Amino acid sequence: MLCTDCWLIAVLYFTWLVFDWNTPKKGGRRSQWVRNWAVWRYFRDYFPIWLVKTHNLLTPRNYILGYHPHGIMAAGAFCNFSTAATEVSKKFPGIRPHLATLAGNFRVPVLREYLMSGGFCPVNRGTIYYLLSKNGSGNAIIIALGGAAESLSSVPGKNVVILRNRKGFVKMALRHGADLVPTFSFGENEVYKQVIFEEGSWGRWVQNKFQKPIGFAPCIFHGRGLFSSDTWRLLPYSKPIATVVGEPITLPKLEHPTQRDVDLYHAMYMEALVKLFDKHKTSFGLPETEVLEVNCASPQPGAGRTPLHRKLFSAKFSSAFCSVHLEVSWVSVGSLK
Repeated sequence: MLCTDCWLIAVLYFTWLVFDWNTPKKGGRRSQWVRNWAVWRYFRDYFPIWLVKTHNLLTPRNYILGYHPHGIMAAGAFCNFSTAATEVSKKFPGIRPHLATLAGNFRVPVLREYLMSGGFCPVNRGTIYYLLSKNGSGNAIIIALGGAAESLSSVPGKNVVILRNRKGFVKMALRHGADLVPTFSFGENEVYKQVIFEEGSWGRWVQNKFQKPIGFAPCIFHGRGLFSSDTWRLLPYSKPIATVVGEPITLPKLEHPTQRDVDLYHAMYMEALVKLFDKHKTSFGLPETEVLEVNCASPQPGAGRTPLHRKLFSAKFSSAFCSVHLEVSWVSVGSLK
């Protein structure tokens, strides 16, 4: 662009970019006009996507919402929290959602402007600190806690979350007295099919090598074609997604939380997430026998199991999903440790 007649626009934009570089770390510039674009309603109805409210979120508090599972594209998180398509502001009045994503996305010119207008923020310690301590109350930071590792386990018919060794978000919440809110999206893993490489295989080795330096892991996945669901393309399958926001877990404000404090509230969070899944699974087409598997980022063969590490039964969404009548009201967290 610098070599065209529009060079002056480019110079002005990049000059302004220098002064505006840290704005994403301070909550950005959300735009209700962008969040209300009609295209987001078409996006919502394509799957379709619902936001299910189970409890109120109070404006005097700040919140960290753990979003599970990550899936391939975190469609539910995007639609529910970075757009107004599912009326998140009406269901949770006074709450400002901030969907956390890779900080590298905000280094891309123009893209950063769109991300900020939708309410995205970088998923790093500095940004979380600012939103929870210097941006008033009523902030809700949505983090896909399983990140890249969890996306590698995203296949239809399985409900697996990577959470056991993800504790940085708990420590951050304790330091600022923010509430933790478990959030589960039924159907998030159904919209793409993925080739899964087993631990120890060359494919998983390549994925792990990419994951650490760039923040995400390359996946081999496919969706459907534009005119046929039998062709392999990148359009996601039109499978229903219901994002259920659970009950807040109130945490004390501890300037220097101990490991025991972190472990205690992390265990409480995991238990609340499993209970949320168990309570709502049958409402969205899953059998009563379906259970949620909670893993570490890199499960070792032959590792022992605990009460929360349960066997997973394969299941698919049934047509009953579409007959449910409820008031239906995206990223690794390693940098937070």
